[in-house]
Amino acid sequence: MVPDPAGTRGQFPSFRTELDSQHHHGVGDDWAGGVAPQFGVAPRIRVGQSKWFNLLWLIPIGLVVFIALIAIAKGLRETAGVQAFISQYPGLSELPAGTPVGFPAWLQWQHFLNLFFMLFIIRSGLTILADHPRLYWTRNSTPGKDWFRIQKPVPTDALYTAKQDSITLPNGVGLPGRRHSIGLARWWHLSIDMLWLVNGIVFYVLIFTTGQWLRLVPLHWDVIPNALSVTIQYLSLDWPLESGWTNYNGLQLLAYFITVFIAAPLALITGLGMSPALSTRFRRISSVFSIQFARSLHFMVLCWFVLFIIVHVTLVLTTGALQNLNHMFAGRDDQSWWGFVIFALSLLILIAVWVAATPFTYRHPRVVQRVGYALIGPAQRLFEHIDAKPGQYTEKDISPYFWHNGNYPAGAAYLALQADDFRDYTLRVNGLVKNPVELNLTQLRALTHHEQITQHFCIQGWSGVAKWGGVSMRTLMDLVQPTPEAKWVIFYSHALGPDGGLYYDAQPIEQMSHHLTMLAYDMNDETLDFGHGAPLRLRNEIELGFKMVKWIKGVEFVEHFSDVGGGLGGYNNDHEFFGYSQSI
Repeated sequence: MVPDPAGTRGQFPSFRTELDSQHHHGVGDDWAGGVAPQFGVAPRIRVGQSKWFNLLWLIPIGLVVFIALIAIAKGLRETAGVQAFISQYPGLSELPAGTPVGFPAWLQWQHFLNLFFMLFIIRSGLTILADHPRLYWTRNSTPGKDWFRIQKPVPTDALYTAKQDSITLPNGVGLPGRRHSIGLARWWHLSIDMLWLVNGIVFYVLIFTTGQWLRLVPLHWDVIPNALSVTIQYLSLDWPLESGWTNYNGLQLLAYFITVFIAAPLALITGLGMSPALSTRFRRISSVFSIQFARSLHFMVLCWFVLFIIVHVTLVLTTGALQNLNHMFAGRDDQSWWGFVIFALSLLILIAVWVAATPFTYRHPRVVQRVGYALIGPAQRLFEHIDAKPGQYTEKDISPYFWHNGNYPAGAAYLALQADDFRDYTLRVNGLVKNPVELNLTQLRALTHHEQITQHFCIQGWSGVAKWGGVSMRTLMDLVQPTPEAKWVIFYSHALGPDGGLYYDAQPIEQMSHHLTMLAYDMNDETLDFGHGAPLRLRNEIELGFKMVKWIKGVEFVEHFSDVGGGLGGYNNDHEFFGYSQSI
């Protein structure tokens, strides 16, 4: 290591002295610069071009429809044709000989762990949604093109940011509920996803090696009329014979099959579809299966899981609670109270962790972050080595709207540069390099021009495709020649972070050699504008948007980021518990 504590190697001083050297260890009233709570609106879906339907109306409408269906089902049960249909299809399909019966201990544990993990996944997922409370089917996130929202329409302010659009959730609903706490929500979501995935793999292995899959997969087409028969029986409030110990009825079988073999894998696939590293690597898939399409499907899967849980628990408790609870929680087929007692204890555990999760997160966010990285880190480090290739998008893919974000620069020095059209702007490149330089915009534009059309992935969930023109980081490194000791690159912004001190970010030097890592001074064939980072911004297409430092004034090559700013790899890492690399 070459000692250089002040970061002054070469003739140009470092910008480190302008950084906030603190990093937070708790979530208090000053969170994210004291961002005020902001509550959204009831969930709405778009009808036609501009009409919106408040989904809360589905509650009274659904109640009326449900009552009507009960009346219809009761009437149908009295007809000879339906009675004959139910007699022919009572609800059960025949299972192959040797199909196991009952619920072994491993299945009981799997059932509890799955519910335990889903509690954290659903709550943290809602917080992630609340950070960009809109869903789209289009690749871009153009206001007015969203099909679902829990926020007011986007205001006409040209510099309205995605962070301003985020909303607060009650602490007992979101994990955590505080506005713009997506950094912590992602640690919860992704790390518990890993545990849920491992639990699911064990589940798949065991159901196929023990034969339990025979009870979960429809083997005959008569499952459809049996499911219809059971639906009529349920709605008529004359329950079908409960036989879950040996065989699921047709409706249960279809619900379990969809949940286990369709919804669960789809949750994984759509989650990966929102990864910048994977999307830029598997270009043929992501060209069709865009991040917004994946995000919308991911939400639909969430809705399925929530609906399944509500209906499943309701029917368990209303169609013979003691026997049903004994099946899954005590592994016995009788009317004793053992299953209820174990269920009650399990419920107490779930309630306790539900209540404690958000307060614990606020008091010990670094613990959440460290545990989260321990669980998701291995997969993330694997994706960090992906070098995205150019050529996925063309000019016809460019988004009509590209959200603004970040804390806009308001310092006197930047405003003076802006007022003079950045004629006196210079980019300082120093640190562990052989040839430190200061380059003005004319000199930057004289370097070999690099151009790319790429998709932006914001950590909040919005996306957009744009054409960027500027200087490849390869070209810049050829100019300044980093020394062998340089392992990280620090990008400094003219803008301050919400808590004060310059915004900055650290990125591994290996990524600076990637095809799609560049400093952009043009956007969509025009000079980069103020809202998107003028006069210079970073593009690193395998990382999330908060890594794309805007309004850049300095680039410094260092051995490690531990003595830069708060020492955790970036402003959002120091203050809002993001990871120093977020390729998924």
